[in-house]
Amino acid sequence: MITKQQAEAFGAIGTPFYFYDMDLLRRTLAEFQAQARHYGYRGHYALKANAEPRILEAICEAGLGADCVSGGEVALALKSGFAPEDIVMAGVGKTDREILTALEARIGCLNCESVPELKVVNDLAAGLGLKARIALRVNPGVDAHTHSYISTGLTENKFGIGPNAFQEVVDLLPHCPALELIGLHVHVGSQITEMPVFARTCRKLGEIQLWFHGQGIEFQHLDLGGGLGVNYQDPEAEPVPDFKAWFETISRNLPVRPGQVVHVEPGRSLTAQCGHLVSRVTYVKAGRDRQFAILDAGMNDLIRPALYQASHSIENLSSEEPAASYDIVGPVCESSDCWAHQHKIAACHRGDLLAIHSAGAYGQTMAMHYNQREPAPAVYSEDLKI
Repeated sequence: MITKQQAEAFGAIGTPFYFYDMDLLRRTLAEFQAQARHYGYRGHYALKANAEPRILEAICEAGLGADCVSGGEVALALKSGFAPEDIVMAGVGKTDREILTALEARIGCLNCESVPELKVVNDLAAGLGLKARIALRVNPGVDAHTHSYISTGLTENKFGIGPNAFQEVVDLLPHCPALELIGLHVHVGSQITEMPVFARTCRKLGEIQLWFHGQGIEFQHLDLGGGLGVNYQDPEAEPVPDFKAWFETISRNLPVRPGQVVHVEPGRSLTAQCGHLVSRVTYVKAGRDRQFAILDAGMNDLIRPALYQASHSIENLSSEEPAASYDIVGPVCESSDCWAHQHKIAACHRGDLLAIHSAGAYGQTMAMHYNQREPAPAVYSEDLKI
């Protein structure tokens, strides 16, 4: 967590800013890798969660691979030191340019999400005189029990190849000599906190693998994707997610054939809790039936509450006064620019520093210039000696 001293020291430079606790990040990475090694699993960090250079440097140093969903992320992963063979790429709408970027870099695996994509990858690889290492991203029809905008494993979602197309895939593969099928991939959603969801996904993936085995197709690896959630309501109580429970659930429910390697793609679970968005109260405004604490950080800095109706723990770092109730809002000209309604927090005054916790994933990486607002900078705990 961020302390009052840290917030005040960096706040003197200006607000808002993202604060990253690098000690917590490294502790989280160490715990993830310890559990992964115990089960023999391989982790690929999902760059979409947070793509800050120093965050990526720490993750690369910890020995994880990279999970990318665009050509830009592939280029950034390479620039950040991830070995090409440790990079995987998904994405439902890969452009030719993105596919060529991945092929020319010789990345470890392209996760293909449709029959038309298989044909395009084959043709582009053949044009380069290469064999494209691919996995089939399948859609298992599993409800992730999360927000509908971050659910990706239902039949109505745009992601992956559904069972209705499996036979078409089998029939197509002999006509695609530039494809080397090495894996089976699935990802059913994000911010999943119920282990039975992962259990159902594993069992369903086992059934799908068995079907392909019956068609004479074997896979070198099984990729379970990511999705492990974090505790947004009480981050201090659970700063490091329960990777052990996640991996135990996978181990108990996923049938693994001899020689197969299991891959996972954590993103949020590695970076969310190490990041905080720090903002000043610009005004406290009295409404007819409520008070508003208006911050200088807005939905342009952290869009999750506006986009997903997500809630974050919010702390007044400057005040120890008794709690009062506020609508905590930002300055953006949208009514959805609201951090919390009728939220009890230590009494707020103009100039107070507030920390919006658990902002290390899908915060800075989704920031925008709406209303022509300047992007908030990142600061790091290791740069401040108190």
